[in-house]
Amino acid sequence: MESDDDNLEFYDNSDYEEEEHDYGSDSDTGNYSSVSDEDESNVNHYEVAASKLLYYYKWNVSQLHDQWFADEHKVRDEVCLPSAVVPFSTTEESIKCGICFDVLPREEFYPVVCGHPYCKTCWRGYITTSINDGPGCLSLRCPEPSCRVAVCRDLIDDLGTEVEREKYHRYYLRAYVEESRKIKWCPMPGCENAVELELGNNTFDVTCLCFGSFCWNCGEDAHRPVNCETVSKWVLKNSSEAENTKWILANSKPCPMCKRNIEKNKGCMHMVCSPPCKYQFCWLCLGDWKKHSKETGGFYACNIYRDKKEKGLLDEEESIREMARSSLNKYAHYYERWTANQKSREKAIEDFKALDTGILVNLRNKTNETEGQLKFIAEAWEQIIECRRVLKWTYAYGYYLPEDEHVKKQLFEYLQGQAEAQLEKLHNCTEKELKSFLEKDDEDFRNIRAKLVGLTAVTQSYFTKLVAYFETQKL
Repeated sequence: MESDDDNLEFYDNSDYEEEEHDYGSDSDTGNYSSVSDEDESNVNHYEVAASKLLYYYKWNVSQLHDQWFADEHKVRDEVCLPSAVVPFSTTEESIKCGICFDVLPREEFYPVVCGHPYCKTCWRGYITTSINDGPGCLSLRCPEPSCRVAVCRDLIDDLGTEVEREKYHRYYLRAYVEESRKIKWCPMPGCENAVELELGNNTFDVTCLCFGSFCWNCGEDAHRPVNCETVSKWVLKNSSEAENTKWILANSKPCPMCKRNIEKNKGCMHMVCSPPCKYQFCWLCLGDWKKHSKETGGFYACNIYRDKKEKGLLDEEESIREMARSSLNKYAHYYERWTANQKSREKAIEDFKALDTGILVNLRNKTNETEGQLKFIAEAWEQIIECRRVLKWTYAYGYYLPEDEHVKKQLFEYLQGQAEAQLEKLHNCTEKELKSFLEKDDEDFRNIRAKLVGLTAVTQSYFTKLVAYFETQKL
């Protein structure tokens, strides 16, 4: 289920405009009761207190309900919400502020339930500093050191600036989302949406309105059909320094004379170490180049190395280097294709977002089709975006398939190849054939529509079955 954080806002009375209703003549007033100013004030008070109670109990309504009706006074004491309002200790028209010590008229003071006298200017300074310090302002107390009474949202709404009120409410929203077990912030860069998980759904891959998708369990990119454990290993491998070490081991060798590492990236097997060493040797067997000639393989081969390899006589270091090279080649094969599909997906998202200002405008002008009639094009792009994501993660799946399970590996490669071919057909039709249609005058749009709708349905069906199959297979 997709959700924007606007759906999670906290509302107060200021969010609504009063509506006037005509309920009839005065003789009908017996059927209705008027809401007095006192009643409205009580409603506001209860709403403010409820938000503070819910925050303290981490939005657990059931726990709050049970505790409140079991012992209301205990709950109020824990949350620091006294039930009785304490008036100012003096009845004089001028009062001394407890912070700045200025004597000011009574109307310059903001009354709080604990009765401690602080002027509005000092309250504003206090709440401004607290809100700027961060979410700790949600647990704000009276400035009096010996007083534990909580500062509630009504004081912020009355005395805070618009920016401060917005920031304070945003902290409340963050607290609600971060304590919820079924709502999380979208982790995509720059996105401020919150996403709610639809209970009862078997999948933990969720998609935000920003088109970012992530796994609810591990927080990584959405990764069906690969499990979270495999993804964790793959992500760690992609960022691990061990891969750099393996690359150095596979692509460099120490000079037999001075022992400095040398990288060979092109050319023949004749190596010359840099000054001051200048030792000349064979890259493959590391032997003195003077002992090499046409009989030993010339400049581009080494029979000495080949014979040792065939007889299993390579030293341990060279064997380790061969293993590292083989492992690195395998990793490069899967990683390059994993990255390629990720880039293709990102490009597809860009093309999807540009539909309304690009190809759809031209199609509407040429075919006189309505936006609803052209909806199948957006659906095709959405399918491409999802299939690119699935295909990307099949390469991580393939990397961890055991080498000795040949039948399983062959089946995987066949299914993956079929999926890739089907997706390429859909992508080609959506991207190139629609553009080609716009450039021609004699092609029937109904043929394009039928082809694209059919490819979208077939691709969706194939990938759905592919994901279901992989999820039943254990690595």
